[in-house]
Parts: sequence; C-alpha cells; structure tokens
Amino acid sequence: MSAPRKLLVTALHKLYGLYFATIFLLCSITTLILLAITPGETRRRAINRAGARMILRLTGTWPEVTGLEHLPEESSVVVANHASYLDGVLLTAVLPHRYQFVIKREVTSVPLMHFYLRRTGAQFVERYDAHGGARDTRRILQAASTGASLAFFPEGTFRSEPGLRRFHNGAFTIAVRNNLVVLPVSIHGTRRVLPGNRLLPRPGRLRVVVNPGHQTVHGHTNVKEILQRCRDQILEQLDEPDHQHEHQQTGR
Repeated sequence: MSAPRKLLVTALHKLYGLYFATIFLLCSITTLILLAITPGETRRRAINRAGARMILRLTGTWPEVTGLEHLPEESSVVVANHASYLDGVLLTAVLPHRYQFVIKREVTSVPLMHFYLRRTGAQFVERYDAHGGARDTRRILQAASTGASLAFFPEGTFRSEPGLRRFHNGAFTIAVRNNLVVLPVSIHGTRRVLPGNRLLPRPGRLRVVVNPGHQTVHGHTNVKEILQRCRDQILEQLDEPDHQHEHQQTGR
C-alpha cells in the first residue's frame, strides 16, 4: 500500500472510530435514562437490547447471526468466547432479552457501570475470594432454579492477543445442577474491530454462531466433560490458537 493511501485509510479509520464512539455515547446515555425511569426488570432488559441493537445498526456493525433457532424457550445457559469490550454489546443485541449476564464483581467498583448492570438484571460473581464466590454461586444457582436464562464468558477476561483461554467451570456447574441445556456460542471479529489495546474501534465484519445445545442431567453429566466439549466446539470455529494451559493472569 502506498504511503498516501495508507494515510487516507488511517484517517478514515479514525473518523469511523470517532463516529462509533459518538453513536455509542448517545445511545448509552439514552438507554441509561430509560433504564432509570422504567419499572420492571423484563422491560428494562428489552430496552437494553434495543439500545445495543441501535448501536450496531447505526455503526454498520450488525453481525451475521446463525443458529438462533437452537435457543430453547425454557431456561438455558449460553457460554461464549471473550475477545473484546464489544462482546457484551453484541450478545445483548443478538440474544433474547430473557438472558441475564453473569459478570465479574470487580465492575461494581465503577458506579455508573454497576447501576447499569444492576438495572438490567446482571448477576455478579466474585472471582478472587472463595467465600464471596461461593455466596455468589449459590445466588446464581437460585436464579437458575427459578427459570432464569444465563449468559457467561467462561474465560472470565480477554486480552488483545488472539487465542482461546482456559474456561472456568462456574457456568457448567450451574447448568448441571439445574439440568439446563448449555449452548456454545462463538463470536467472530470483535477482537479485530476493538482489541483490548485500542480506544476506538475500526471497521470490520462481525459474526455470531449459536451452536446446538447440550442437555445436562444432574448426577449423570460430568462438569469437566461438558466444559471441554463446549470449549472444543468454540475453538474449532475460531481461527485462533488454543491457550488452554496458559496461566490466566488478572485481566479485564
């Protein structure tokens, strides 16, 4: 690529990034106001989904989505790879609004983010304190037992470097104890559009693949086996290396 053309592409990417950030900010502010004044968690989750869909539509990043027909009407657990800050927006837009996200408790230290997630029914889990983690797991188990559908990023964090990291077993334990279907979901393109080391996104194509679910049965389904089966399925669909045995450092 010639130097002038490279400069032009760089300038266009920066303009797109600023446009995306503007749209994201406007849609987020509008969504937050509506979440603050709207009663009923189900209604608020529907508003949140509409806001996420608006961001993707207006920025030209609406993904190619396949496999939504695999999502059951009854309670289930979705597990997806985690590559970017965009992943939450993407799954919020694509999944039915009945799905509640399970988020690391560290984000509650950011007041505005905590307010937003609490109003949309997110479940929080402590990753570094065994007692707190056990308490959070019991609460999430109770939510699942009463019919909640849950969405997890079982890697727990992400990095800018490509690769599928080790899965934590919390999502799979909750699914097995409640006899829930687990659906592996592969997310493509978000790491390129907004990697962890960039402030502004760049244009790119996104894709979400919802795979057929795996039924679990308490007392018969092995948690480690169902975890590995789902992880292998996601890894097979990603063009990224396997970092299964890499040491998991504290991340985002």
